Amino acid sequence: MPEPPAAANFDPANLDPASPADWEQFRLLAHQALDEAISFVRDVRNRPVWQPVPEAVKAHLAAPLPVQSTALGEVYEDFRANILPYATGNIHPRFFGWVHGSGQPGSLIADLMASAMNSNCGGRDHGAIYVERAVLNWCKQLVGFPAEASGLLVSGTSMANLVAVNVALHHAAPDIRRQGLLAHPRQLVAYASSEAHSSVGRALEVLGLGSANLRRIPVTDQFQINLDLLQRAIAADRALGLEPFCIVGCAATVNTAAIDDLQALAQIARCENLWFHVDGAFGALLCLSDQLRSRLAGIEQADSVAFDFHKWAHVQYDAACVLVRRPGAQRDTFSMRPVYLEAQEQGLGAGAVWPCDLGPELSRGFRALKVWFALKQHGTEKLGQMIEKNVRQAQYLAARIAADPGMELLAPANLNIVCFRLLAPGMDEAALNVFNKQLVQDVQLAGIAAPSTSRLHGRLAIRVNLTNHRTEDSDLDLLLSALNLAAAKRLGAA
Repeated sequence: MPEPPAAANFDPANLDPASPADWEQFRLLAHQALDEAISFVRDVRNRPVWQPVPEAVKAHLAAPLPVQSTALGEVYEDFRANILPYATGNIHPRFFGWVHGSGQPGSLIADLMASAMNSNCGGRDHGAIYVERAVLNWCKQLVGFPAEASGLLVSGTSMANLVAVNVALHHAAPDIRRQGLLAHPRQLVAYASSEAHSSVGRALEVLGLGSANLRRIPVTDQFQINLDLLQRAIAADRALGLEPFCIVGCAATVNTAAIDDLQALAQIARCENLWFHVDGAFGALLCLSDQLRSRLAGIEQADSVAFDFHKWAHVQYDAACVLVRRPGAQRDTFSMRPVYLEAQEQGLGAGAVWPCDLGPELSRGFRALKVWFALKQHGTEKLGQMIEKNVRQAQYLAARIAADPGMELLAPANLNIVCFRLLAPGMDEAALNVFNKQLVQDVQLAGIAAPSTSRLHGRLAIRVNLTNHRTEDSDLDLLLSALNLAAAKRLGAA
């Protein structure tokens, strides 16, 4: 039998080379890091919203693979100098881009302890599994799902949509797991609005159906799916010999926060015998608000729902949820137990249904802990009030824009997203698109605020998303002032 290779520079006195040689020195460094993390969050208003990464820092971070070890303190100082100052900026109260969550301080403790436990939440019988089950049971209560429904915590709604569409696919064609799509006699098609998130189309691509088989149904002037056109599309596909299998409803679109008529979609899905999935990435958490919950009427009738905790529940990235109403449907889609994962009656291998039976991952982190912390610490009442605050702020911003003759609203501000543009004398549509894109870049580069852009009916919109509990009305005032100042500078230069 050959001898094992000798370890280079092996020190027989240190049988655990990954652990600190001096635990007290490590403790001091860890306390320093925690103190600085708390200060980083507490003092966020004192920093620019965003700043570009300097070329020298990019070059430094592109260094070759480390071969020799470096003292942990030096590694931490490298992080402080070359990574920490160049964050996305989404915890800042004037980060309005896309739909990014802002996190909250309690998750610092939750992430620290989850890291210390280092639990693999793919399965087995240990505390982290019961925390995830508790969180999932709370989620079922929130959206009105039955207790026997299944669910899984995943990285984000993109993954949650993929899981849900896969369950819908296998519900329609159970033999696909064994025989593949080619054995199915008809082409399967799904339906969503033209405003649905790109992850829905990507899910069809990943599953081998092809994004061309997602029917993008035009929207109304309120940016909701056009129900009449949806029914016509289903009838037309059936007439062609195709097989409709799924409708995806939007509980707050990413462009304008429009909410489809979920009750009507549920009725159409029942009549057509289709799976009804709701993409509620951030909008599903309106369930937390007594004032706003009614806007989601019909979500409780869905076959599956996907949503994020790391947006309007203010949990640190990443944490999302997928729920499936029909008992067994999720397990039938994913469960695959090799001999080394056979369920045991007792011991660490006990438990009838593991998370790995309900999704594609076996190795999974303990992301449920930070969700559990947030819900326990704040409760649904306070979280709902934070959501209500953002919705009120969107109304405030929209009113200011509507009152300013130099600005134009481009979509109804019905929830928490405001789409608008600045006007300029003599500019045509193409020039206005460029002009407003430049204004967004100006305020981002100045570190004052970070809105994003989108396009509605071909017009470039300055898009302000409000999912940040730190944002105040004065931050919105400052955004408008900064945009007006940037516009004046550009028009003056022109």
